[in-house]
Amino acid sequence: MEINQEELKAHLMATDSKFRELAEQHAQLKHQLAEIESHAPLTLEDEDQEHAIKKQKLRVKDLMNEIISQHRTQMA
Repeated sequence: MEINQEELKAHLMATDSKFRELAEQHAQLKHQLAEIESHAPLTLEDEDQEHAIKKQKLRVKDLMNEIISQHRTQMA
């Protein structure tokens, strides 16, 4: 039986501390990004910070997807 993406994420949130830590970090970065973007117009410093947060958020998302992929491989 194939488990869908959301069910797998929920399972990993409940059972994998590293995945949970990354998900929490991703949520914090998303919140920081929203906070910066709420200050229109953005200063050059804001834009630099926004860019850095987006890169960090993407790295965290990639790590989460790697864990998901590894877990799917183990389930097969």
